[in-house]
Amino acid sequence: MNDFLKIVKDKERSPKVLLVYPQCPNTFWSFQSILKILNKKAAFPPLGLLTIAAMLPKKWDLKLIDMNVENLNDEDILASDIVFISAMIVQKKSVKEVINRVKKLGKPIVAGGPLFTTGWEEFIDDVDCLVLGEAESNLEYFLNDIVSGNVKKIYEVAEFPPISKAVNPRWDLIKMKYYNSMCLQISRGCPFNCDFCDIVKLNGRIPRIKSKEQVISELEALYKSGWKGGVFFVDDNLIGNQRILENEILPAIINWQKKRRQPFLFNTQVSIDLADKPELMKLMVKAGFTTVFVGIESPQDESLKECNKYQNKNRDLIKSVKILQNAGFEVQGGFIVGFDSDPPDIFQKQIDFIQKSGIVTAMVGLLTALPKTKLYQRLKDAGRLIKETSGLNTGLEINFHPKMNMDVLMEGYKKIVKTIYSPKEYYQRVKVFLKEFKPPFRKVPKLHFYYIKALFASIWHSGIKDPGKKYYWRLVFWSIFKRPSTFPYVIGMSITRIHFSKVYFEY
Repeated sequence: MNDFLKIVKDKERSPKVLLVYPQCPNTFWSFQSILKILNKKAAFPPLGLLTIAAMLPKKWDLKLIDMNVENLNDEDILASDIVFISAMIVQKKSVKEVINRVKKLGKPIVAGGPLFTTGWEEFIDDVDCLVLGEAESNLEYFLNDIVSGNVKKIYEVAEFPPISKAVNPRWDLIKMKYYNSMCLQISRGCPFNCDFCDIVKLNGRIPRIKSKEQVISELEALYKSGWKGGVFFVDDNLIGNQRILENEILPAIINWQKKRRQPFLFNTQVSIDLADKPELMKLMVKAGFTTVFVGIESPQDESLKECNKYQNKNRDLIKSVKILQNAGFEVQGGFIVGFDSDPPDIFQKQIDFIQKSGIVTAMVGLLTALPKTKLYQRLKDAGRLIKETSGLNTGLEINFHPKMNMDVLMEGYKKIVKTIYSPKEYYQRVKVFLKEFKPPFRKVPKLHFYYIKALFASIWHSGIKDPGKKYYWRLVFWSIFKRPSTFPYVIGMSITRIHFSKVYFEY
């Protein structure tokens, strides 16, 4: 680190900074199995690192390597004066490999992001500096100490910073063509307090939301960078601050989309109570939101109570999902088994719910105790923790002793995922969804080569090679003759099943 501090003070030289985003394993959301069909290399770019890059001094010479789209070579490390690493828990294995390589080559390391914020103790001896929490709260202290030559080991601020301090990401540091979707963020934090979720630790319970001017500035920057396609708003719960979203942000996005002839379609994460807000739903659809991910977790009220998921209790969850689908959203859902309150028939209940709801993209996982969550502490106090989690959302891994017999739990979990992603049940669920789905009219997108490639890939993988091809063709012909406007969804969802079946059928 001392050599880097000398370089910073040298007015004749610009410090060379290497920003590294470690490799992600194949997970539910990675879509690694189908990215080649779409001529892409990764689902999303590293929004956190791109934002950090925009906050570093203009004089610094930056290079970003996303290991999910390109190789990290020793030459890249040797050419740098310092290495910044940001990562999530699921990237831990790759993170450790990167840290070892950088240390061997003698370069200082600065680390931050969710992995380090909730698990910094594991890396305290391996990196030179830890910048924990949100960068807007503490990065400036780190940068000031670099100038003064007195850098600390850990930078952490107790309070959450105003999101008005957020800056536009440095899109020029990546090749957008490698990615299936871009990412932006409107707000941070979630008003709910589910005990298995680490968002309260990472971003707090009071949703902080950007101004409409900030949001439009980021959309404009993304547009001027040449992107035309999907944009994922990574907010933990987009509707956490409904008043500002409804009265300021969404009207501004609607006007901008109209002015720019709607270059973007959006997807995001919301809580199920969006179904109770008809005006908000209308505005979101008008703004270009097409898909929402909702944490359903369980059809069992006792399990919802156990995990503090009170927003889902005492409501007809399937009816709420149908309301969202009728409004024009594809609803994706998260589901969990392994709660202490889960009864023996929870596995069939989950299957029945998922099939009836028409939630095509259903992420089913085993309950996981993430570091620093209420669940983690409760299980630790009870002596039930086994190990730290890898963060995988689809693996046969549980890091605590469940109340249910372990073998029963694992077999029940495998039964759920192998059932809902088998051809018969999957295409049946697609049909249930498409019967409910009422999307608004939108202009027909320009024909791209990968659309044609996707069509042929769908026919080859799902209509010829797949043993369950008869269910695929039944859905295709139903779509063509009964609801031709849904045909693109049939093709798209048949493509995504290729990925899901490879993720889950390896068990």
